[in-house]
Amino acid sequence: MRLLSALLLAGAVVVGCSQSAAELQADGTAHGNIAGDGTNTPAEQRTANVPLATASPRQSGGVVAAGAADAVYNYGPTVMTENGRTRIWWCSQYGSAPPPGDDILYGEASSANGPFTGPGGGAPPAVLSGSPGHFDGVHTCDPSVLRVGGTYFMYYTGAAGDHALGNAVGMATSTDGVHWTRANGGQPILGPSHDVHRANVYGAGQPAAVFLDGWYYLMFTDTTGRAAGWNGAGQFVLRAHDAAFRSGVEALGVKGFASVSGTAAPRERSVVDAFSADLAWVGALDAFAVAHETAEGTTITFWDRDFTVQPYAPVVLPGAWQEGPGLIRRPDGHAPTSPADPCGTVPLDVVRATRIGDAGAPTGLMHFGLDVRGAGGCSSPSRLTTTFDGVAMPSPDRMIDLFRRGERIRVDRRSVAGVLAGELLDRPVPQLAKLPVKTRLHSGATVVHAYGRGYGIVLDGVLYGLPDTSIVPLNGSGVLETDPRQWDASARGLPLGG
Repeated sequence: MRLLSALLLAGAVVVGCSQSAAELQADGTAHGNIAGDGTNTPAEQRTANVPLATASPRQSGGVVAAGAADAVYNYGPTVMTENGRTRIWWCSQYGSAPPPGDDILYGEASSANGPFTGPGGGAPPAVLSGSPGHFDGVHTCDPSVLRVGGTYFMYYTGAAGDHALGNAVGMATSTDGVHWTRANGGQPILGPSHDVHRANVYGAGQPAAVFLDGWYYLMFTDTTGRAAGWNGAGQFVLRAHDAAFRSGVEALGVKGFASVSGTAAPRERSVVDAFSADLAWVGALDAFAVAHETAEGTTITFWDRDFTVQPYAPVVLPGAWQEGPGLIRRPDGHAPTSPADPCGTVPLDVVRATRIGDAGAPTGLMHFGLDVRGAGGCSSPSRLTTTFDGVAMPSPDRMIDLFRRGERIRVDRRSVAGVLAGELLDRPVPQLAKLPVKTRLHSGATVVHAYGRGYGIVLDGVLYGLPDTSIVPLNGSGVLETDPRQWDASARGLPLGG
C-alpha cells in the first residue's frame, strides 16, 4: 500500500505483467470503478425531429466484399475504420470451414469501396464457425465488432441448428480481430426473453454493440419480446459495464434505463420496428444513430443519449438492399470524424447486401453513404466535448493529445494514444487549441492493478482508468499490484480508454 501512495505522490516504474488483455476483458476483470465508471454527461433539453441537411451521396461501383467461390451468400456486415484501413466481418458459408452452416468471414481494404481481401491479400478467411455441442454448434452469423483498448469484442448470433427459438447472442474476444476465442465459457450472453411466443420463432440475435462512457450498449432482435411487433420485429437495448453482460445490466424500458436481474428480463420497449439493424454513437450530433432498412433504402433514425427524444428527423441512404446494413464506425462503435470538416460534417456510410443470389439468400455487398451537413459539433463547450470525446490528434510539441470528456491528456507515444483513442486524426482541430493540458502520460508511467477494481495509471498524483493492459509494452510500463483499499482511497481521474 505504501508503494501506491508513493506513486500518487511522485510516480515510479515497476516491472512485471501477467494476463493478456483479451483474457482480462473476457473474464470481466479489466473494468473497475475508473475504467468503467459509466459517468454520463448530463442531458440537455432537446428539440425533436430537427431536419438535417445532407450532401455528397455516394455508392461503390459494384460489390466490395464476397467470400471465395463456394460462398453463395454474403450479408450482415459490421464495418470498422481503424488506423488507415477499413475492416469488415460478415455472414457467409464456406464448405472448407466445418461444420456445415453459417461462418463469419473477415476482410480488409484501404477504403469502404474495397475490394476486401484476407490479410495480405487472397480470399477472406472464415474467422468464426460453429462449435459442435454448444449453443452455436452450427451457425455463427450477424457479427458486431468493437475494440476497447487492445481487446476486440465480437457479438454474434449463434444457433445449434434450425430449431424454433434456437438463436441466441454469443461473444468472442481477440487481440487482432482475426483470431477469436469464445468468451463466457462458450455460453450465450443473451437469449430469448419468452415474453410472448409468436409465429416468428427466430428467437434472439442480430446484435449491434457500442461502447460509450464506460457502458457497453447492446441492441438486438428478440421475436419473443413483449414490445416486439406482431411479426416479431423490434430492436431492444441493454447496457452494462461488463462486456459479457453478466452483472450490472440495465434494460431500456418505457421510463428509460433501469437495473434488471439479467439479460432475459422482459423486453418492455423497442426503439425501432425493424429486424437486422445497426447502431452507432454520433458525437457531433450528440445522438445515437439506428440504421435499418425501409422501402426507400437504409433509414437512419436518431435518439438522444437516454433514448428519450428523437432529436433529428430520419435520413435515408437510398438504393437497393436485401438485408440489414452495417454502419461504418470507428473501433468503439462511434461514427468517424470528417477530416475536412470535423465540426460541421458527419459521414454516414453503410455496407449492405443488395440482391438475392442463386442460393436464395442475400448477397452483393455494396457501399452506400452521404454526409450530414451543419452538425454544429463545435457550437458550444458541451458539444465540443461530445464531438471529440475519445479522439486523439497531434500536439504542438510533436506528441499526441487525447481528449476525454472535455479534458486534454498529452501522451508521449503515438502507439499508446492509438490504443486509448477511438480515432487518431492526422492534424489538430483549431477549435480545441485553447483547452489546457490536464496531465501528461509519460513513457514508462506505472500501471496499477487492484483485485476487483481493474487497471489504472497514476498521472500527477491522480489515478486514471485503463481498459486493459495493452499499453504496458507499448509505453514501456510495468504493473504494480496494490490493495483494493488503497485503490478506493486514491484521487480519481477519468477513464482514458474507450
